[in-house]
Amino acid sequence: MDKLLVDTCVVSYLVKNHSLALHYRPLLEGKLLNLSFMSLAELYRWSMERHWGDKKIQQLEEAIQQYVILPSDNKTCWYWAKVRSVKGHPISEGDAWIAATALCYDMPLVTHNIKHFQHLQELGLVLQSCHITT
Repeated sequence: MDKLLVDTCVVSYLVKNHSLALHYRPLLEGKLLNLSFMSLAELYRWSMERHWGDKKIQQLEEAIQQYVILPSDNKTCWYWAKVRSVKGHPISEGDAWIAATALCYDMPLVTHNIKHFQHLQELGLVLQSCHITT
């Protein structure tokens, strides 16, 4: 079974049943879905910042059960350092952790934010998207 690392934005579309979720569901169907520990942290942070109620948080918890949560380890940290060290292409710490996770576990990254990660293809990062503008 093919494995994919799913970016936070795509999980968010799916959880919120955003119109873009319709485009990403077929791409994810039949795949072993993975999340970086960083995406999980971002999703939890968003729920706090947006003052989600218990019901919405429970829906999030249920939605993330379909993903394997990938932890950080020494190898992931080396990839993070490599990603953050690419000259001329600043990347947020969170995106760097997500990219590092994809590289470490050798999985394509499914993201709607191709521009955030495009420069990392030179490091071997494989990107997948629906190429739809919002």
